Amino acid sequence: MNEEAVRPSDFIRTIIAQDVENGKYGGRVHTRFPPEPNGYLHIGHAKSICLNFGIAREYDGLCNLRFDDTNPEKEDVEYIESIMEDVHWLGFDWEDRLYYASDYFQQLYDYARELIRRGKAYVCSLSTGQIREYRGTLTKPGKESPYRNRSVEENLKLFQRMKDGEFEEGAHVLRAKIDMTSPNITLRDPTIYRIKKMSHHRTGDTWCIYPMYDFTHCLSDSIEGITHSLCTIEFEINRPLYDWFLDELEVESHPQQIEFAPLNLSYTILSKRKLLQLGDEGHVSGWDDPRMPTISGFRRRGYTPEAIREFINRIGVAKRDSLVDVAMLEYCLREDLNRRAQRVMAVLHPVKVIIDNYPEGQVEQLDAVNNPEDDAMGTRAVPFSRELFIDRDDFMEDPPKKYFRLSPGKEVRLRYGYYITCTSIKKNPETGIVEEIHCTYDPETRGGTSPDRRKVKGTIHWVSAGQAVDAEVRLYDYLFSEPDPGAYPERDFREFLNPSSLEILQDCKVEPFVKGLHPGDRMQFERVGYFCLDSKDSTPERPVFNRTVTLRDTWAKIRKKG
Repeated sequence: MNEEAVRPSDFIRTIIAQDVENGKYGGRVHTRFPPEPNGYLHIGHAKSICLNFGIAREYDGLCNLRFDDTNPEKEDVEYIESIMEDVHWLGFDWEDRLYYASDYFQQLYDYARELIRRGKAYVCSLSTGQIREYRGTLTKPGKESPYRNRSVEENLKLFQRMKDGEFEEGAHVLRAKIDMTSPNITLRDPTIYRIKKMSHHRTGDTWCIYPMYDFTHCLSDSIEGITHSLCTIEFEINRPLYDWFLDELEVESHPQQIEFAPLNLSYTILSKRKLLQLGDEGHVSGWDDPRMPTISGFRRRGYTPEAIREFINRIGVAKRDSLVDVAMLEYCLREDLNRRAQRVMAVLHPVKVIIDNYPEGQVEQLDAVNNPEDDAMGTRAVPFSRELFIDRDDFMEDPPKKYFRLSPGKEVRLRYGYYITCTSIKKNPETGIVEEIHCTYDPETRGGTSPDRRKVKGTIHWVSAGQAVDAEVRLYDYLFSEPDPGAYPERDFREFLNPSSLEILQDCKVEPFVKGLHPGDRMQFERVGYFCLDSKDSTPERPVFNRTVTLRDTWAKIRKKG
């Protein structure tokens, strides 16, 4: 066990600590992260990744990455590659323990035959609808299939013929023989194998029958020597079935299944089916759209793996479902980015400022702090000239009281620059919109300080017009306008899509420092928010910046009130 690691405390870790102390599984801790390769991972999977890999790391144990690839109809190599990238990006490594359920297809087939030989499985010829009808309900027991008492010999022959491709899809399935009257519906003779005449991404056309998830999952855990099979609470009802397969087959290794509450995040949907639907219908640009709760979406938006891991650590592991405020995730992100993000000045809604008493053609370099939280990041040179851009929100022709930004006759401080005073404005004669703001500057206030220490309450950011980089800026907001869009099963979740989840600004001005950035680099646009250079659409000629998170921190306010 790694004593240097700071170990979180929760009921799962308590169970594992007791198992280790009691010598269960020989004191070993061996977990696994077992995604189905039928979509991209989302923030809910990040909780499972951090839990499984984290616990293994804390106990100097092992954690496997295993793809439960038993449904070729929905699986894709693209998903496998994205999942591996996401796990690595979050900071975890499965080393040489990359497995696939398809690695065990022959062994699983042999296990199924063994269940038949033991009289614990049979080939059923009911249709899918009939099987559903025979299963019963929560208040009504099921009834036995008329094929339930086929002989062992007949079942073995039929199962072999299913494997040999002699039957069409849906003609037969292999079912476990358990108890059709059990109050737990999952034990009412669940299907173990079905016919699917589809090519598999790894085994090709070798198989035309594929094992079901419940049968595959527990046996794959056993084959790999997993000690603790950690899964979300919806699988609690499946635990008796998990144990039944392992007990009936008398396998040497019997892992312990432990369930925990999944992550539910406000303003978010975490159903892979619904996320896929959003992409297919064009509501988002794809799995990695920065509004999506996928790990790739968070990465493209500019989130850091450290912030996500800290968020997962803070929310902890519990047995009961709860809705976590997304503001907590944003708080963790701001804390992380505040320490590491490069500061940059950017003007998203530019209006030109002309400093009439500044020498024409002159450009000087001013020192700007790269990050006030980290002196080691040093400073950078920012060009200053006669013509600048400031944000339209930083000027008001007829301001109210306590307006401390620029207005006619008002003096403000330019960040890292000089004090300027507005002397006149020029408007578009047709629209009445201010097109130019004319100012004078005080040359004695270079660096933003005044020799006579006069008080100037307003400080605004700016960009030198001649050296400004033209950029596109994408302002992302929550994808849904409802805090819990999944709480209304009678309504279509798409009703709650936020029509303002993306605003694209085409005419933004950014200081020339950004020319040296690389896709994915993160920064703080001073007084605006945290942004990153888009990894997909940005080009050297036309940089594209995604807003990662605003500077406003609602979670910090919540914590103070608490």
